[in-house]
Amino acid sequence: MKLTDDVRFVRGIGPKKAELLHKLGIDTLADAVQCYPRGYEDRTAVVPIFELLDGEKFCVHAIVGAQPKTAHIRKGMDVTNCRVYDETGLLSLRFFNNKYAASVLEVGKEYAFYGKVQAEGRQFVMIAPEFEPVQAKEKTGRILPLYPLTAGLHQTDFYKITDAALAALPENYPDFLPEVIRKQQQFPPLGQALHSMHRPRTLEQAQQARKRMTFEELFLLACGMKFLRAGRADKKGAHLRDLSLREFYRVLPFSLTGAQQRAIEACTMDIAEGKPLSRLIQGDVGSGKTMVAAALCYLAAKNGKQAVMMAPTELLARQHMETLQPILHKLGISCGLLVSAMRAKEKREIVDEISSGKLSVIIGTHAVLSEHVQFCDLALAVVDEQHRFGVNQRAALTEKGENVHLLVMSATPIPRTLALLIYGDLDVSIIDELPPGRQKIKTYAVGEQTRPRIDRFIDNQCAAGGQAYVVCPLVEDSEATDTQRHSAEQTAQRLKTVLPHRRIGLVHGRTKTAEKEQIMRDFADGKLDILVSTTVIEVGVNVPNATLMVVENADCFGMSQLHQLRGRVGRGSRQSFCIFYGADKGADARERLRTLVHTGDGFAIAQKDLEMRGAGDFFGTRQHGLPPLKLADLAGDARLLEQAQQAADALMARDPQLKTAPLLRQRIVRLFEQHGEGSFN
Repeated sequence: MKLTDDVRFVRGIGPKKAELLHKLGIDTLADAVQCYPRGYEDRTAVVPIFELLDGEKFCVHAIVGAQPKTAHIRKGMDVTNCRVYDETGLLSLRFFNNKYAASVLEVGKEYAFYGKVQAEGRQFVMIAPEFEPVQAKEKTGRILPLYPLTAGLHQTDFYKITDAALAALPENYPDFLPEVIRKQQQFPPLGQALHSMHRPRTLEQAQQARKRMTFEELFLLACGMKFLRAGRADKKGAHLRDLSLREFYRVLPFSLTGAQQRAIEACTMDIAEGKPLSRLIQGDVGSGKTMVAAALCYLAAKNGKQAVMMAPTELLARQHMETLQPILHKLGISCGLLVSAMRAKEKREIVDEISSGKLSVIIGTHAVLSEHVQFCDLALAVVDEQHRFGVNQRAALTEKGENVHLLVMSATPIPRTLALLIYGDLDVSIIDELPPGRQKIKTYAVGEQTRPRIDRFIDNQCAAGGQAYVVCPLVEDSEATDTQRHSAEQTAQRLKTVLPHRRIGLVHGRTKTAEKEQIMRDFADGKLDILVSTTVIEVGVNVPNATLMVVENADCFGMSQLHQLRGRVGRGSRQSFCIFYGADKGADARERLRTLVHTGDGFAIAQKDLEMRGAGDFFGTRQHGLPPLKLADLAGDARLLEQAQQAADALMARDPQLKTAPLLRQRIVRLFEQHGEGSFN
């Protein structure tokens, strides 16, 4: 068979199982060889019964001492018990609804049994073991790969297709990992590594192969992101001759932090060099990223060009307008707002002013992406809260002009090593200072027993002129699998009963957009005392008067998400507070909440979150079709990630177009285009 052959032609598979494999993305033998085991079972070591330990899996060779006995214990449940022995002791076997075991196990015959052992008094019981005659040696004495399964497929099915795939591998299977890097890392060739992944002779061999394939995965991603950047290196950015910001700084009613100024300088240096600006501004909620964007919008307008800022919600777009317009107006720069909710006549007028060049700075939502919106001379595109937009939307925005500079802003802190991978096609500036006058948010983790106290505290904050958020993980009670989970609807109703004199609003994902924005606007305008919501307020408006954030069932959220929610308060000069319910939810929850209580550093929190929960959430923040990681654990493989990035840096510095590594180039192009990242030049 050939690697290009369909898996349905593998003996013992057929059309039905092939259909199930297709659903897993395994169409051909080439796909099968890249379906890596999720782990291994070591059946090479045979352990005497005397040395068994509670709670572990073992392989034993033992003789059946008596005929298996089956008992009916309840409807639909039969239990078969069997006693076996070796020269060191006795062991009980227990099977559930397994007529086969009862029928084939022969008294006096020796079998290899493999399964989990548990202690019952002074005896050990092996639960539902796999078994075969010792002379069979089909599974005994081997390192068995364990593949990810789905209903209707078994490990033996994967053994069949991977056996066929390995047999089809050519002796000199093309290896796209450059030889110099392979030797440097002491990795085996690709073909050998694939054989060792699927059919290792030892666990050490499997681990070495897995290390190579994990490195390769991270290396491909790192090279791909750098390749994307290299593809833009020859392009020119929109020409902005005058980059002086003296007048901009003069009209600001406050001084920028050092971090804000450094971010602005990094952007202007990129522009001065003539290359297209392509930079991520990363910083905690409230760190002042918008002022960096305002400075660049000013430069674009000052040079007779246009700038556009796209926000994920109408409310946030209006808030940016309220923040930027007074500053830009003092500088003689026209500023306009474009959102979907506008009346048709008003929208047409704005669109006309954009196309004529009458408006220099445009702030809007997805509405700015409309084909009807034509810019006169767009030079700068700013994408706020970038994780709410896909890469295609971002690209569509920059394509509305020639050589458009791109500024991307994110309030989701990401550890630097991870940011370099996820945003390797962007330069990264970090704003790690908060504006002066901001007080540290006092944070507490509490249990259910404190609820009456917390209710009084909410009331007291409102009585003192503040406002409170109460965030819940669920919309309604019917979604709860745990009676202790608090829904937004139930919480809002309870607070209305407990605090009947308070004005309470409720928003969640099922609230109609117009209604949701009205309620949030009422909260921002001080017409509501308490806003009960789900995480729809995670990216929301700036409410300086909000002094309290209460998060129900904080154990349901990641640390970075909790930090993001906490950042909704503390925007004004008054002392603000954050209270997390969930301190009574176990050791893991306590550790996470303890970190949040003791630090307000979003990047330190993100690093801890990465270590505890892995990188799923971080990759979710960039909805742009990055190739998925099959093997790499970005927390556990941090050292390997660093090595892969260093190797990618060294290679791309020598050969930015990968002319000396054509196989690697082909692999990167195919991988990224397959997953929607776009075309390479």
